[in-house]
Amino acid sequence: MTIKAVVFDAYGTLYDVQSVADVTEEAFPGYGGIITQIWRIKQLEYTWLRSLMRRYEDFSVVTRDALAYTLGSLGLEYDDETFARIIDKYLHLDLYPDALAALSAMKDRKLAILSNGSPDMLNALVRNSGLDLLLDAVISVDAKKSFKPSPEAYMLIEEVLHVPPAEVLFISSNPWDACGAKAFGLNVAWIERVTPEKMALACLESETLPPLTMFWALRTQMDELGVVPDHRIHGLAELPALLSA
Repeated sequence: MTIKAVVFDAYGTLYDVQSVADVTEEAFPGYGGIITQIWRIKQLEYTWLRSLMRRYEDFSVVTRDALAYTLGSLGLEYDDETFARIIDKYLHLDLYPDALAALSAMKDRKLAILSNGSPDMLNALVRNSGLDLLLDAVISVDAKKSFKPSPEAYMLIEEVLHVPPAEVLFISSNPWDACGAKAFGLNVAWIERVTPEKMALACLESETLPPLTMFWALRTQMDELGVVPDHRIHGLAELPALLSA
């Protein structure tokens, strides 16, 4: 097998979605953690619901709707300026520390992002983080008007990069995304950032589970969907060695 292209999910894989916690806590002291987790859970849920309902709106709309739901569900009042300041963080998410070095080490292959993000959101995020200098393509599912893990979304990889699925390695830390890519026929490496051992320890350390631990339980453990990734790694730094092997 020859891997000619390495394609990354963006949110949660290259970019840390938990980095919005600073701005949510600043806007609503004492609520930052729960806002961050509910917002992400509803954001993902809305992508799946809109795909199933065939009522597509791009990811910027989904992200705003999910935040509005979150603040409303917690009974938090806000003004337009506060709302806009929180949303803007999605254009300035923190890169995972090993992202730049890992991508730089794989420049002998085509490198791309395939994301649920809207084109405007992704282009701004990639430019603000400096990844535009390393990527050959930034692919948004907006071209298909269907969110991952629908097969139509993964079709975009071959359409844009002109590399067949058998020669693509897809990277995601989101279990549902890894399963969707594998079911489509891509080679898949799943980044297991939160191991079962870490989960068990987090549960033992507190009688009441904090929002982040609950999020880990719901969104970071491999799903039971009848498919498994080809590779299980614990960070982007492991990718160059994996490809060499």
